[in-house]
Amino acid sequence: MVLALTVCGIVVALVVVGLFVFGLRRRLIQRSGGTFDCSLRWDAPEKGDSGGKGWAYGVARYNGDRVEWFRVFSYAPRPRRVLERSAIEVAGRRVPEGEEELALLSDAVILACVHRGTRLELAMSEDALTGFLAWLEAAPPGQRVNVA
Repeated sequence: MVLALTVCGIVVALVVVGLFVFGLRRRLIQRSGGTFDCSLRWDAPEKGDSGGKGWAYGVARYNGDRVEWFRVFSYAPRPRRVLERSAIEVAGRRVPEGEEELALLSDAVILACVHRGTRLELAMSEDALTGFLAWLEAAPPGQRVNVA
């Protein structure tokens, strides 16, 4: 009986510590400011495929001329993807369709992009999208930015 209670106590303690680390990591990411909720689909399929597969929920953070994207359900302290402003080409925007509506947040707008030859899609709120497009267009003089 004592062994079972000890094991249960250890399991509960590990779960609490794990949840605390998740929260601490998110606070550390957001501490520098300029963050927004953003789902990402890397190597996005061609137009017409609105399946909900491939989407990962995350937090994006502006860092100078880069956007750093972190998975929400990860303990990694470093960003999973880094997008340079000068390498992002916006191909268009659309609303979620079909299974995507279940995979993404309810107010999401999908922005189709190309980054160094890789198709990707970013899903974010309308407010975050406005800020993201303004950030893209605010590139320093001499940088080429393609916004559709």
